[in-house]
Amino acid sequence: MKTSDRIFFTLSAVAAAALCVSVYAIFFRAPIEATMGIVQKVFYFHMPCIYSMYVGAAVCLVGSAGYLWRGTQRWDSLARAGGEVAVVMGFMMLVTGSLWARKAWGVWWTWDPRLTTALLSVLVYVAYVVLRAFAGGGDGEKKFAAALGVLGAANLPIIHLAVKKWGGTHPSVVYNKGGGLKHPEMINALLLGLLAFSFLTAVLVWLRLRQDAIRARVDEAEEEATMLGLLEE
Repeated sequence: MKTSDRIFFTLSAVAAAALCVSVYAIFFRAPIEATMGIVQKVFYFHMPCIYSMYVGAAVCLVGSAGYLWRGTQRWDSLARAGGEVAVVMGFMMLVTGSLWARKAWGVWWTWDPRLTTALLSVLVYVAYVVLRAFAGGGDGEKKFAAALGVLGAANLPIIHLAVKKWGGTHPSVVYNKGGGLKHPEMINALLLGLLAFSFLTAVLVWLRLRQDAIRARVDEAEEEATMLGLLEE
């Protein structure tokens, strides 16, 4: 087994262990919030999903910019990995946010400025993933997708600016003005969730890069086999 394989499997084990510890802290250590009740525990998953979506978007941005600059397959693979992670975590963010909204506002969805801009960001990365999956593997298609990956990252700051510019009802939970996480075990649960999702995000990105590397080696082997077959004929 290669050193990189050992590191990957070790990181995967650490991510699994961190997720288990995080779940324990959320459901068995953090107290039940007085106003929201048990539904408040959704927040400990919602916030890490937002964080992980931003990390995936940042990876997609770096990979996309790198591909536009250098045009190599490694940068394209990095961008695809980040974009796919952003989509997965973005959908988890929307689902957990809807569960929260149903309890807090009585509806599953409202066109709050922050929610609307967050949905727009997720849709941008969905478009990126669909484009990379079905538009072909040519250099032009990859550059167009890379430009979309850069554009998607440009929309992320608007999510935070939306509340200041256009108001809205989205709560501020982390800070005291929004109710805050006043109990130490609540803070610990959130921090453990962020740590666990950090490991999970790293594993998902690395796994996608490994898959692309294997596919590239398979394609090269097929091309070599085809060339040898043509030479023999």
